[in-house]
Amino acid sequence: MVKNKATNESSYISELAIHGIQEKKGNDIVRLDLRNIHSSVTDYFVICHADSSTQVKAIANSIEEEIFKALKQEPWRKEGLEYAEWILLDYIDVVVHVFRTDKREFYGVEDLWGDAEIKSYKSSA
Repeated sequence: MVKNKATNESSYISELAIHGIQEKKGNDIVRLDLRNIHSSVTDYFVICHADSSTQVKAIANSIEEEIFKALKQEPWRKEGLEYAEWILLDYIDVVVHVFRTDKREFYGVEDLWGDAEIKSYKSSA
């Protein structure tokens, strides 16, 4: 039963992150469900991109605000803020990747998790 509560919370965190992305008009939003993948380190990846580093930072800030407002939770770890080409927000059970468009294409994170269930979301709220 404890796992179910954790899964519900990780699903909720991923939805909050998606809302934060939509608020700042992030592009091509997807959520990869990694719960059924044996070697996975987290429940969900949420991935999006934006055309400028300024927008990448704005999206990351919006995600943090949405999750903090709802759950009073800060990311366990943040990376990539300095150059804002690929910002990673790690909420342990949910990892959010905010890419600049060219970096998303280059790294192809979705392709590395081809077995994941992928759900796409509209970009604008």
